[in-house]
Amino acid sequence: MGIQDRDWWREAQKERERKEDRARRSSQSKSWANASATKTGLIPMMLFWCAVMGLLYVLMTHYLRPKPMKVATNGDLVITRAHDGHFYVAGTVNGKVANFMVDTGATLVSVSDEFANQALLQGGEPTTFKTANGDRPGRVVTDVAVSVGPVTVPDVRVGIGLTGDKTSDALLGQSFLSRFDVMMNKDQMVLRPRL
Repeated sequence: MGIQDRDWWREAQKERERKEDRARRSSQSKSWANASATKTGLIPMMLFWCAVMGLLYVLMTHYLRPKPMKVATNGDLVITRAHDGHFYVAGTVNGKVANFMVDTGATLVSVSDEFANQALLQGGEPTTFKTANGDRPGRVVTDVAVSVGPVTVPDVRVGIGLTGDKTSDALLGQSFLSRFDVMMNKDQMVLRPRL
């Protein structure tokens, strides 16, 4: 065997040893990763991600909650726009607490049948309401006290059977809003009581 053949043989031998060493290391790291995944397990990983998702839910619920109405020093009611683009305000209908969605296009303050029963709104004149979703049967009760913040209007007409929205108990329509000058800014609605 010549010198060149011997050198070639040694180089080939070293290359084979390097490949075997790489293969051994690779199989050891794979077995370590499998053992690590088996040791940590699926349950702790799932618990971690459930905790993360729960925290995100709590934070988003807090972030998306409508801001409370403010009363300005001059008596104006200032309502901030919610993240869904609507205006929400807390108040009462016949003494029952309600979460109103302000609807300047609605003719009446509107509540569901269930809310009307809880607020003891009895009787009323049967009518058919013309809505964007078609005709709906309902009734209209007059002389109902509706409050928003410190302002109470005692003789409001309320439509019963109109709302089915889950984000609000009632719609605050023109039978209440007509007692105010309504001004819209970028993200605020201002209700100024008329004198």
